Amino acid sequence: MHELPTIRVVAAVIERNGDYLITQRRPTAVLPLMWEFPGGRVEPGESDADALRREVRHRLGVDVEPGQLISFVSHPYERYVVDLYLYECHVTSGDPSSVNVNAFRWVSSAGFDQYPFTPADELSMSKLLGVG
Repeated sequence: MHELPTIRVVAAVIERNGDYLITQRRPTAVLPLMWEFPGGRVEPGESDADALRREVRHRLGVDVEPGQLISFVSHPYERYVVDLYLYECHVTSGDPSSVNVNAFRWVSSAGFDQYPFTPADELSMSKLLGVG
């Protein structure tokens, strides 16, 4: 049995007045219409911080300043493993809009269970909230 390829992914935890910014994947994406923290794949030679800035700007049209690493989870899918690094981020300019996501919401942590999250994000949330 051969080892699955690993994809390094970063995601932004953006908090505002006790609510967190989450995004819904497009219908044509892998794991369609599932919810996640905004972010994406880290390209070769790119830092996590640069990937976060690029991905959040691409998806939501806002600029962020990445802060400290909050959590890390590794989740095996059928064809690959996702190493997901979750960072605290702050919006430095712009207002979020659904540029390259199906939708976005500001949700309290108590409301997370109303949204079907991707498996890797589900693990991250459990770690983030100290449950599970």
